[in-house]
Amino acid sequence: MLLRFEGEIWFWRGPAPFHFVTVPTAEAAAIAEVAPVVTYGWGMIPAAVTIGDTRVTTSLWPKDGAYVVPIKKALQDAEHLGVGDTVTVELAIDA
Repeated sequence: MLLRFEGEIWFWRGPAPFHFVTVPTAEAAAIAEVAPVVTYGWGMIPAAVTIGDTRVTTSLWPKDGAYVVPIKKALQDAEHLGVGDTVTVELAIDA
């Protein structure tokens, strides 16, 4: 499964700080359809994320009935990204 969408990077302080992009509703619904087959527990979905010229592997987190994409520090540094930036996200999920 290959999905492409735009979203804004946001910050969650939590016990450890993270940056995320929220998966839009339509794309989240498509992910939810394959989730039972690809999840490895707690609703986490392994995925490859590409922003700009940089590709990293990560896992989508379930949140509020949808999913969020962690924006790893390596990705932030490589693409010069920060909170509030709008990015085009390409998600590859092996389903």
